[in-house]
Amino acid sequence: MMIVKFKQFFSKITRDLSHLVYPNSCLACLNELAQTEHHICSFCYNDLRLTKFQHYAEPTQMDKLFWGRVEVIKTYAHFHFEKNKASQDILFGLKYKGNQSVGYHFGKETGKAILNSEDFSTANAIIPVPLHPRKEFKRGYNQSEIIAQGISEITSIPINTSIIKRKKHSETQTKKDRFERWDNVSSIFSVSYKIEELNHVILVDDVITTGSTLEAIIISLKQKKPELKVSVVTLAIA
Repeated sequence: MMIVKFKQFFSKITRDLSHLVYPNSCLACLNELAQTEHHICSFCYNDLRLTKFQHYAEPTQMDKLFWGRVEVIKTYAHFHFEKNKASQDILFGLKYKGNQSVGYHFGKETGKAILNSEDFSTANAIIPVPLHPRKEFKRGYNQSEIIAQGISEITSIPINTSIIKRKKHSETQTKKDRFERWDNVSSIFSVSYKIEELNHVILVDDVITTGSTLEAIIISLKQKKPELKVSVVTLAIA
């Protein structure tokens, strides 16, 4: 618990320092931000294509990514990823420019969007998709964990980073059939016995494309606890 609190405190300090580096200019157009604007200006924010999945009564395109693969309770992505637009600048700033505060901010926006969802409200842990330790050391942080911190701030669902670990860089799963994926995941992720204490978890990632990594994690979790309920939340969907 102390380790988790220290990591959260360290992340807050890092976000504050990051804000000093990116104080007043829009990530997308580089124009000066108004005092009420955060990270991107109002014009560029309007350029973001929000999914509004939280309002869908029918299955979304993100729900359908997992059909026939693994059982997922609920999915949500906050905006669509589009090249050469504000969504790309947000993700690039978060992953490659050290701008953790933008991930935290849009994590909170994501949290607000799912706050009143009954499906997400039963979750008792948020699990950020883990990076390989070497990659996290090189970057200095896990961008999915930064997003998760913003979501947790709004929803009050606690973050758990000890349940699942990435043991090695995974080869692409997209060209494997379901049985090959199943055979491959045990060598990629390790799952703690503490998963038995949880009933419903929300996996958090920065962007979802094919969903293969998330599928691999879900298979690993369900190998340990078959009755576990799993939901997926990402900042963007490609």
